[in-house]
Amino acid sequence: MPGEDTDGELAQRAASGDGAAFATLAERHYDRVYALAWRWSGARAEAQDIAQDTMVKMATAIRSFRNDCAVTTWVHRIAYTTAVDHIRARRRVVALDPAQVLALADGAGNDTPEDDIMGQDLWRAVRALPDQQRDAVLLVYAQDLSHGEAAALMGCSEKTVSWHLHEARKRLKTTLEAAR
Repeated sequence: MPGEDTDGELAQRAASGDGAAFATLAERHYDRVYALAWRWSGARAEAQDIAQDTMVKMATAIRSFRNDCAVTTWVHRIAYTTAVDHIRARRRVVALDPAQVLALADGAGNDTPEDDIMGQDLWRAVRALPDQQRDAVLLVYAQDLSHGEAAALMGCSEKTVSWHLHEARKRLKTTLEAAR
């Protein structure tokens, strides 16, 4: 839209203490952050927590934003690290009673409306991949990033992202064929 501030302009103003500029920036990016969080976590409540934590981290870090990359890239990096941190924390805190273990083994309680829409078997299989493979698949296929952008977020080379994708495709093919 003509006259609309760019992300870079909003970030500069927000870094100078303009709360309205930050609110506009956060509003522009919230849906994408939530989508990333949902794909990583597979649960609405956890995705909301991740998205909210991402916004808080953005508010804290905006003063140090140097405008040396696109704001979208910066936001995506914060969301990515926040999602990974949440998932790691969840893995450390899991203490299930026997009934919960049986429910998980049966697959009960794992369906969300988003799973039905987006292909529950595929997303569950993606979330079950080893961390680096899962991250590569979600960044490239779910977030539509290039291999280079995914590599920058993951802190590895493009070739490594390609390898993770290759391994993930093999693993997903085996998993999904076995589920048929």
